[in-house]
Amino acid sequence: MSSVLTQILNDWKKAFDGHHTDDMAALFTQNALFQGFGPEVLEGRDAVKGYYEAVPDNRSTEFRVLHEYEAAPGAVAGFADVTFSDPTGWAVRVHLSLVAVLDDGTWRIRHYHVSIVQ
Repeated sequence: MSSVLTQILNDWKKAFDGHHTDDMAALFTQNALFQGFGPEVLEGRDAVKGYYEAVPDNRSTEFRVLHEYEAAPGAVAGFADVTFSDPTGWAVRVHLSLVAVLDDGTWRIRHYHVSIVQ
């Protein structure tokens, strides 16, 4: 059986690669904390959607979950290795830390933080 983070990131990849920002936002809790490539920490599903709306629609991603653990009942946390790319040859590799929580019976991302791998 797949891990919680693998399941969430499979849905995230599908939405990201298809530039489906509503689907992306739905993967996050209403009060999610989000740190993408920008300098600001964003809070909330609407802010996450706005972030993804600004991402060029030709970008795609690949990921591999590195570690996952139960942080508390109804909460899992872990790390993934993620590569973002586009058809021009642009690519960037990041480490992604995630915390997912059960939210009305559905696993959603509560905390998302990327760190560029140099």
